[in-house]
Amino acid sequence: MVVRLNVASTCVGTAALGPGFRSVVWVQGCPFRCKGCVAPEWIPDVPARLVGVEELAAELLADERVDGLTFSGGEPMAQAEGLAALAKIARRERDLSIVCFTGFTLNRLRDSGVPGTVELLSEVDVLIDGRYVRERDDGRGLRGSANQIVHHLTGRLKDVGYDFAGRERTTEIRVGEREVSLVGVPTADLLTRLAPVLGGPAPIPGRV
Repeated sequence: MVVRLNVASTCVGTAALGPGFRSVVWVQGCPFRCKGCVAPEWIPDVPARLVGVEELAAELLADERVDGLTFSGGEPMAQAEGLAALAKIARRERDLSIVCFTGFTLNRLRDSGVPGTVELLSEVDVLIDGRYVRERDDGRGLRGSANQIVHHLTGRLKDVGYDFAGRERTTEIRVGEREVSLVGVPTADLLTRLAPVLGGPAPIPGRV
């Protein structure tokens, strides 16, 4: 049986979403509708790109410099089984760290009983949990707002010198054939400054 993920987008090789040089998967579909979400087009639970986890793993590891994966969306825990399978397959090929965002709290995830949740948590090194709250977005760290908590589920990334909660944010602007997109956790100031340049209040799909 082929395990597939419903993927909104991917990025192979970035320094904007965690320590090292990472590949990112943004899944399609999210049960939350956080005010100020930077990727509202990825909230609807609709078919986007349906891809097998083995094919996706090969895509994400195409650059030999990649030493980690980041899962975001959308809501990764809504596709926990597929992401857990992806993590296992990718780690057979390379020694990788894994960072995962979620709107759920860690305690709720541990008690949820949802298939795949325990398996995915067992693969994750750093979990950034909690819903985005625009009024608490302080422009710092890899998390979107100050209420979100960084959980080191393993010690792998704890002492690498990367300040998940307080670091200055970095964002990459990527220009493709059909879109201009942001990779990273953009500050509100950055989005405001980019809007008139690119022609509208929300001209580009934000990616976190």
